[in-house]
Parts: sequence; C-alpha cells; structure tokens
Amino acid sequence: MEIECQYRFGLPRTLVWKYIKNATLLKDSIPGCKSLIEKSAGYYIAETEINLGPIQDVFKLEVHLDEEKPPALLRLKLKGNGNMGQIKGGAKLIFIDHQGGTLLTCKAKGQVTGALGLAGKKLLDTGASKGIENFFQRFEKEIKRRIYELKKRRN
Repeated sequence: MEIECQYRFGLPRTLVWKYIKNATLLKDSIPGCKSLIEKSAGYYIAETEINLGPIQDVFKLEVHLDEEKPPALLRLKLKGNGNMGQIKGGAKLIFIDHQGGTLLTCKAKGQVTGALGLAGKKLLDTGASKGIENFFQRFEKEIKRRIYELKKRRN
C-alpha cells in the first residue's frame, strides 16, 4: 500500500512544526485514538480503533521518529498489531512554506497482513487516505484551538 497526499495548513511552518510531535495534540487529532504516550524522545505507543466499512479493530502501535530536519522533514516508522492483522510501514512528511501557510506532503508506504490485509487494497487505500486527511484537518483545528486558548489566558 502506497499513499501520497498533500495538505495546506493556514498556519506558518514553524508553528506546524512546533506541534507535530506534541503527544497530547496528536492524540486529540488521530481519528479513533484511544491513547498515545511518548515513552522516550521520538518513540510513541498508541492504541487506535480502526473502522473501515465492515472492518473494526483496535491496534496497538509503536511509532519511531526515524529522521528529523527541523522544520522541513520528518520521517517515521510504524508497526502494530490488532486482532485482524498487522501493520508495518513508514511515512515521510515534508513541510514547505506556501503562501503564508504550510504545504505538507505525506508519502507513506505500508504492509497490512492477516485478515485486514485480505480486505482488499481499494478499501484499505481509500480508508487510509481519508484517515490521513481527517488527521491533518483535526490537527490544524487543534493547533488553532491551542493558540486561541493561549491568547485568551494572556488577556
């Protein structure tokens, strides 16, 4: 499975970068995320519920930040297990200044095995693409909410 998508944030790149590794904000942004804990710098453990049509499962995931070039590049590796299969893959996030905001390009590759892998490539690709887009929308909303709360406290 390979996915490439872009998302335009209405926020400066330095601000998006500042929050991209914030465990609390990430947990609030990942669809179906039940928990997300940063165990050590660049190493996260998560529990996420996946709903793809008739497929529903809870996955325990490990995420490792593999490479970081602030504020332009973040590469991560992911592996996880659920009752219906296993997930293993990685993603490269590229951050570019764009018209006063940030253009983020996400290039992801993954392998899905077990019953989940048998569900069909089209269903998995569509579900993953929607999940990534939903994550970025929620992530931007959470950043803006945090900024609003910080400004409100200062006043």
